Amino acid sequence: MTIEGPRSERINSTAFQSLVILLVLSQGALWYAVSRGWIWLAVPLVLVAAHFIHGLLIGFHEASHGLLRRSRLLNEFDGVLIGILSLLPFSLYRVVHQSHHMHLSTERDEEFWPLVSPQAPRWVRRLAAFLELNAEMIYSPTIFLRTFLRHGSPIRSRRVRRRIWIELAMSVVVWVCILALVARFDVWKYFLWMYLAPAWLAANLQSWRKYIEHVGMTGDTVNGCTRSIVPQSLLGRLVALTLLHEPYHGIHHQQAGLPHTVLPEHTTLLTPKHPGERVPFISYRQALSDLLRSLADPRVGPQWRRGTPA
Repeated sequence: MTIEGPRSERINSTAFQSLVILLVLSQGALWYAVSRGWIWLAVPLVLVAAHFIHGLLIGFHEASHGLLRRSRLLNEFDGVLIGILSLLPFSLYRVVHQSHHMHLSTERDEEFWPLVSPQAPRWVRRLAAFLELNAEMIYSPTIFLRTFLRHGSPIRSRRVRRRIWIELAMSVVVWVCILALVARFDVWKYFLWMYLAPAWLAANLQSWRKYIEHVGMTGDTVNGCTRSIVPQSLLGRLVALTLLHEPYHGIHHQQAGLPHTVLPEHTTLLTPKHPGERVPFISYRQALSDLLRSLADPRVGPQWRRGTPA
């Protein structure tokens, strides 16, 4: 699989910029609804904002591949900013996500610990899945920090570790300031409605999408350990665009250097060629149904076919 390919000249941040604008507009409407006490309007606006924030979290992923902006400086800026607001340092996410690509669905895939480990008891994996799908905003930073802080961490570069510590310190400073201002002006209800509620939902949506892409897949090839979605309907294609074409996930894992704008042009890469590979799904609803059958015993990777389930 390709971790870094030639930098395409077709990197285009238009979709990401549109998401930012749409989020700002939805937040403005949400502020007005909360200020007027219109809960009936605030609730659906939270759902809308959560979808756009989910899109920005995928932009965070794109930035980790250097594919969000043509400018390296702007790419880093966007990544660090989203990382601070999502409680996950950009440099930490980048190095662990690169490991996910290099060791896709193996026991060295830190992003899916403990679901990749046949030594992990089923109750541990079930608990991990429950927490990640319902409290991702807390769970994922904890898992990534575990990778960084544990004995024998695969993150060995002093330069990378120093940058991660700097970004952690920046996050603490920024959040102390944010919470101090919220307390000083007593705007907790706006903080709850405009940040915490949509961010919490967006983080959970991120995990559900991530699980759809990988959990329950135990093939030996990229297409055998990923679920991809090639939407057929206009609504499905619009959703894929607002998610920066992340549904074409198998293509991304085969050609990680491709920007999201061109992923739909390479759907032939998803054609099954080996035993255990899956035909792409045509909708998230169809793929979700397939995932749900796997959650009773959440597993990721071909090692589960060779190991003895706990």
